[in-house]
Amino acid sequence: MTEIADRQQDSLTQEARIVAALGARPVVLVGMMGSGKSTIGRRLGARLNIPFLDADHEIEVAHAGLTVSEIFAQHGEPYFRDGEARVIARLLEGGPCVIATGGGAFMREETRSRIHDKAVSVWLQADGDVILKRVKRRADRPLLQTADPAATIERLIAERSPFYRLADLAVASRDVPHEKIVDECIDALHARLVSGAASSSSNGTK
Repeated sequence: MTEIADRQQDSLTQEARIVAALGARPVVLVGMMGSGKSTIGRRLGARLNIPFLDADHEIEVAHAGLTVSEIFAQHGEPYFRDGEARVIARLLEGGPCVIATGGGAFMREETRSRIHDKAVSVWLQADGDVILKRVKRRADRPLLQTADPAATIERLIAERSPFYRLADLAVASRDVPHEKIVDECIDALHARLVSGAASSSSNGTK
């Protein structure tokens, strides 16, 4: 780099460096229902000054405003997952943005591969008690319409965590101010995309 370019790079904010390093790639948030993907995603998009998109909302729009629960009830989970995969594939082609995915989306190998190839994924990792506290009053979680939601959450965490661990990054989602979680997402993205890339470059690796 020239001295002028060095000075310009130094003047960039952490967020601007991340967006420059992303190029056309979105940031995709994965994790359990209630882990904060929509809440954190909206704030992360604002910090990075790129659009925020909620895959569940996009699915509802594609189904003439039917809610996720209604789609589950009328058509079943396999139908919903097929539509979810198509919607996420479309969103991944939209350039830099933050995408919040449904809790089961990352279980599908096809979707996981697309996200790996076209985006940077962040697992918002939340414990079962935190999730239960956040979602127990809501009726829009079709997989939790069971006699023992707490047990269902723990079962889903056990089933899904091995897949969530395949995400590029992991950030703990817990009961702290939302901006703290966003700060940690920013730090993790910067470490991987900017600091990590610079380290690889200086070591002569790709």
